[in-house]
Amino acid sequence: MKKFKRYLVTSALPYANGPIHIGHLAGVYVPSDIYTRYLRLKGEDVISICGSDEHGVPITLKARNEGVTPQEVVDRYHAVNKKAFEDFGIAFDIYSRTSNKIHYETASDFFLKLYNKGEFIEKSSEQYYDEEAGCFLADRYIMGTCPHCGNENAYGDQCEKCGTSLTPSDLINPHSTVSGSKPVLRETLHWYLPLDKYESWLRKWILEDHKEWKTNVYGQCKSWLDQGLQPRAVSRDLDWGVPVPVKNAAGKVLYVWFDAPIGYISATKELTPQWEKYWKDKETKMVHFIGKDNIVFHCIIFPAMLKAEGSFILPENVPANEFLNLENDKISTSRNWAVWLHEYLIDFPGKQDVLRYALCSSAPETKDNDFTWKDFQARNNNELVAILGNFVNRTLVLTNNYYDGKVPARGKTDPNDNSVLNEIVRLKENVEASLETFRFREALKEAMNLARLGNKYLADAEPWKVIKTDPDRVKTIMNIALQITANLTIILEPFLPFSMEKLRAWLNISLMKWNDAGKTDLLKTGHIINKPGLLFEKIEDTAITRQIDKLLATRKANEASATKIVPGKETVTFDDFTRLDIRTATVLEAEKVPKTTKLLKLKIDTGLDIRTIVSGIAEYFEPETIVGKQISIVANLESRKIRGIESKGMILMAEDKDGRLVLVSPADKVSNGSIIK
Repeated sequence: MKKFKRYLVTSALPYANGPIHIGHLAGVYVPSDIYTRYLRLKGEDVISICGSDEHGVPITLKARNEGVTPQEVVDRYHAVNKKAFEDFGIAFDIYSRTSNKIHYETASDFFLKLYNKGEFIEKSSEQYYDEEAGCFLADRYIMGTCPHCGNENAYGDQCEKCGTSLTPSDLINPHSTVSGSKPVLRETLHWYLPLDKYESWLRKWILEDHKEWKTNVYGQCKSWLDQGLQPRAVSRDLDWGVPVPVKNAAGKVLYVWFDAPIGYISATKELTPQWEKYWKDKETKMVHFIGKDNIVFHCIIFPAMLKAEGSFILPENVPANEFLNLENDKISTSRNWAVWLHEYLIDFPGKQDVLRYALCSSAPETKDNDFTWKDFQARNNNELVAILGNFVNRTLVLTNNYYDGKVPARGKTDPNDNSVLNEIVRLKENVEASLETFRFREALKEAMNLARLGNKYLADAEPWKVIKTDPDRVKTIMNIALQITANLTIILEPFLPFSMEKLRAWLNISLMKWNDAGKTDLLKTGHIINKPGLLFEKIEDTAITRQIDKLLATRKANEASATKIVPGKETVTFDDFTRLDIRTATVLEAEKVPKTTKLLKLKIDTGLDIRTIVSGIAEYFEPETIVGKQISIVANLESRKIRGIESKGMILMAEDKDGRLVLVSPADKVSNGSIIK
C-alpha cells in the first residue's frame, strides 16, 4: 500500500434547496467524518472539504415557486445545513458555497483553461424557447404529458409519477412553466466535453488500475464505459450560475454538473493559500465520499475534466454508498418522507452519537438498506447502553469504590489476562484494516467488540466477588479493565466523538493518538479518574412512538393527497375516442434499459405484430415478473425514440393510493389483439 504525505477528503456538496436528512448522512457524511477523524488521530496531514451546491434549475424553480430570488433560497439552506452539520459533529475544515466569488473565479478559470486548449466541442442544437418570456427553457422549465403514463405534469427531464427519464422532445403538448405558452424550437450554441475522447484512458484507469474500488462503484463505472461515452454539454441557457466566460455566451452559464465539483477546488483555495499541494502533488491521496447517484460524475466526468486540464491529481478512491430507505419506503423530500437532521437534533438533544452509531451500523455500503425507528431504539438500548455504557460504568464505579478513583497496580497476570491484553491489540488492528478499506460497518463492529471483550472479562473475573477473598487479584482485573476503557476512547473516537470526549473527562485524560491504541499501559498506576455519569441513556418507547406517529401522519397526508379525485378532462367527441386503438397484448421479453433505473424494454405480442415498447415501470416490476403477463396498450400511438430505442405504443397503467403503478389487464385471458371498447 502506497504511503501518502497528505490526504484530501471531499464530501458531496449538498444541494442548497432543502435540509439534510438521514439518507445524506448515511450515504456520505457519517463515513466521510469517520475516515477524516481516523486520519487526524493518526497524525496525518488531512483536510476535509465540503460546501453547498448552489446552482442549477431546482433552485431557480424553488425560488420562482416561493416568489423569492435564488440567492435567498441558497442563503437560507446553506445556513440551516451548515449549522446542522456543526451541531452533529461533522468536522469539515471548511463548509463553503458555490455562490462565493472565489468559486466563480475558479470555475471560470478552469473552463477557460480547457477552452484555450481546444478541449471543448462547440455545436448548435435546437432547444425549446419561450417567445413570451424571451428565454431558452431548461428541462425543468418545460412540462407536458408523459408519453408513458399519461401524466400531464411531467417535466422535460423526468416524469415524477412513473419515474421515466425524458427529454423535452419526448413530451406531448409541451408548455413553458415560465409563461404557460407553447415553446418553439430555436437554435442555440453550447460547449461540450468530449468524454468519448477519454474513454480508453478511463477504461484503463478505472477497470485496470482501480480494481480495489467498491464493487458497486466499479460495476456502475464499467456499465457506463461498456455502453460507450458521448460528448456532454458543459453549458446551458439559464440566468443563475457561473456565466460562461467567453464571447457569444450571453445568457449562458456553466452546467451545474461541471460547476459543482470545481467547488471542491475553490473551497480548498478559500481554506488555505497552500491549496495546490492538496490538488497538484502526487503525494496527496484524494478520496471522494459520495452517494451512488453521483458515481458517474466523480468517477468518469470529473476525472476527465481534471485529465483535460492537465495539472491536477486524480482521486485514489471514491467509496460511494447506496441509498438508505426509511421504514421500508424510499426517502422522498417531495413527500416529506425523511428524518431531517435539524429536527432530530431538537427531538433528541445530546444524542448525536446515537444517530451516528445507528446510521453507521446499518450503512448502505454495497446495497440499499433500511432505517427504522425500532432498530434505532434497539441499537441504543441493547448495544450502546447495555454493552458499551454498561462496561464503562461498571469499570469506573468499581475503581472509585475500591480505590478512591486511583488506577491500581497490575500484578501477576494469568493466561486469561494475557489473552485479553493480546485481544486489545488484535481488535485495534482489525478496526484499522477496515477503516483503511472503507468498510465502516465492519470497523464499528470490531471497535464495539472491544467493549464486548471488557464486559465478558468482568463477568468472568467477577471482581465484586473476588474482592472479598483476593484483593490483590482484583487490582490486576481492574487495571486491565481500565486499560480497555482507555483504548475505547481512541478506537471509538471516529465513530462516537461526543461520547468519547465525555469518557475522557471521566478518565481525566486528553485525546491520544491512534498509534497509542493497543497499548496496555495507557493509564499509569496511581492516575486519578473522576466519578462517572451515564454514557448513554435508554430511549423509551414513547419517544419512538412520537417519531413513528409523525411518519404515519405524513403517510396519511400523502395518501389523502394522492387519492383526491383528479378533475375531469375536457369533453371529447365519440370520433376522438374511436381514433384510439386500445388492445390486449402479452409480454414476451423484458429487460432493463442500461444507464436507467426506471425504464424497461418490453417485447410484446399485439396479435397484429411483435413490437417493442419502452415503459417507465422498472421501479415496480422486475423484468422476469412481467414476462407472460397480459396487458393493455394504446397500439396506434405515434412511435418515438427513448434512449435510442424505438418505442411503438404505450402500456395502460393505474395508479394506486401509494403512487404505485399497476397493470391494467383483462380479468380473464383473451386473445392478443382483442379490442378494448
